[in-house]
Amino acid sequence: MSPVVRLLVKRLSISVIVLIGVSMLIFTIARVIPGDPARIALGPNATTEQVEKLRDKLHLDEPIYIQYGYFVRDFAKGDLGVSLYTNRPVTTDIAQFLPATLELVIVAGMFMIGLGIPLGIMSARFRGKAADNIIRVISLLGVSAPSFVWAVILMLLFAFFLPLFPIAGQISDTLPVPQRITGFLLVDSLLDGNFRAFFSALHHIILPAFALALSGIGQAARLTRSNMVETYDKPYIEMAQSFGFPARRIANRYAFRPSLIPSLTIIGLDFAAMLGNAFLVEAVYAWPGLSRYGVQVILRKDLNAIVGTVLVISATFLIVNIIVDLLIAYINPRIRLAERGGS
Repeated sequence: MSPVVRLLVKRLSISVIVLIGVSMLIFTIARVIPGDPARIALGPNATTEQVEKLRDKLHLDEPIYIQYGYFVRDFAKGDLGVSLYTNRPVTTDIAQFLPATLELVIVAGMFMIGLGIPLGIMSARFRGKAADNIIRVISLLGVSAPSFVWAVILMLLFAFFLPLFPIAGQISDTLPVPQRITGFLLVDSLLDGNFRAFFSALHHIILPAFALALSGIGQAARLTRSNMVETYDKPYIEMAQSFGFPARRIANRYAFRPSLIPSLTIIGLDFAAMLGNAFLVEAVYAWPGLSRYGVQVILRKDLNAIVGTVLVISATFLIVNIIVDLLIAYINPRIRLAERGGS
């Protein structure tokens, strides 16, 4: 078995254990929160008999370990139960809302990597100069405020004062929604050959994605700069400079790659954390995503939907971490050698 495959198997095994722990924890927390889910779901006008019937259907009168047993049994069948908020299967809700959040997070991640890392490289390359100082100030501004603050600021600047971008939604109301194929509106509009819908969807996603990415852009720039500045003090960089290698080649080839390894871990964590942080941005821009759905089900103590949403976000977080670990193992041969030596 190759070292990378061995690393993948190890990470997958750990992820399964983590997911089991998360399911037990969130299942317990969701049920000890004050409030009767049956009464909340049926409303104040429901009779006592109706409430008791729903409680019995949800097994709420059973001990919590018995309830968890029912959950595990249904989960093994691919059934996460019915949402009390939408009266639909939780799996149906997740399939509807998750692609919108993933699309938003992926575009935000592209902003984070496409802007944060080049800014960090430029800042390190021109260390102590005006460009470095400007980038450091921009990075500090990016990480100093949460995403929802930037969401409001960007909406005020570029939707009200300068009406360049739409305020809410995924696509213009005047355009037909493309046929749902993948759930990703940008992809579906291209597959459907509807380029007007594609550009409308792209126009709608830029502001919320940029607001969600700003903190990550600042973090990526700061980390990349810090690691590259440290790398610039290595003897082999000084040797390359003494041989007269071009500054751009030294920055991009000899200083950036070793500096990327520690930065990549944090960037991966920031990317995964966007799934949890997206709910405020989605609320500001009325984005129909899973994070916004998660807030609604928490407020209504929708037990099945809460557990399902948290498990999906946790699984996505773990998948991103596995991908980052594999990328680091590919970039850094010492990790592959360590895995081989540990076998």
